[in-house]
This record gives sequence, structure tokens and C-alpha cells, in this order.
Amino acid sequence: MNAIDISTGRIQDLADKFEITELVHRLGRALDEGDWDELAALYTHDATARTPGGKAVGRAALVGQAGRNHSPDRQIQHIISGIIVELNGDTATVRANLLCVFAWGPTQDPTLGSQPRLTLGEVYRFAAVRTGDGWQFSSVASSPVWSVGTRPRPSAA
Repeated sequence: MNAIDISTGRIQDLADKFEITELVHRLGRALDEGDWDELAALYTHDATARTPGGKAVGRAALVGQAGRNHSPDRQIQHIISGIIVELNGDTATVRANLLCVFAWGPTQDPTLGSQPRLTLGEVYRFAAVRTGDGWQFSSVASSPVWSVGTRPRPSAA
């Protein structure tokens, strides 16, 4: 099969997989930067989340949970790889690996920023649906595989 033999359906599948992969990467960026408006736009209004941070039903609850678990006093990086998208018409399932590094507090050298304190290895599983606004997640679940470091204590209120 050469490039000019690619069917329109195959091109649409590739475009859908690219859009969904971008959705996964936008999720990481939104969580890293605390961009809750961006995070909300990635999910359907009735989306569900099941993560080590809790369960949430509905876009507002999901964004609220993310905000509580991604404190602005910590630097966080979500490194997402191994994204596999399985299309089924206007729905898709997605599996991805997540490496998440949480850093806070000063280092010996202030030019280095915060110090990594917790690193998590998890597996993301998403359900996605094609909407009038493009692909959005209808559910997300993350399952811990391993961790190194100490989880932070909740800040005093």
C-alpha cells in the first residue's frame, strides 16, 4: 500500500487518534499549570473520575478534585507516554503511562527551584467520545503502579 492508496476512513482514523492523543497531552499540561478552565474543556459535562485523589462525577466535581490534589505551592510535572487509542466509531478507549513528579520546598541551590519529593508511576485509562466540540473525555481512571518518596501532608487550614 502506498500513500495515495490510503482510504478516507483510514485518514479519519488517524486524525481521530491524533486529536485524542492531543487531548491526553493537554490534560497533562492543564494539571501541571493549574489551568482549570482548560481541564474542564477536555471533559464532557457528566464525566467521571476515579483516581488515588478520589472519585468525582460531573465536570465541576472533577475540576474541583483536581484543584484540591494539585496544590499551587507545589511544582508538578505529568509525563505521559505510551498512548494507545482504540477507536470504535464515535467512542474510544485510551491507555497511557503516567510518570508524575511532585516537587516543593527549597533546594541548596535556589536557581534549581523546588526539590522533587514524590514520584508516581500510574496507568491512565480514559473513555472518550466525539462531541460537537470535538473529542472529549467521558471518564478517566488512574491506577498506581509504584511510588518513590513521601506524600505531602494536607496543609493546615
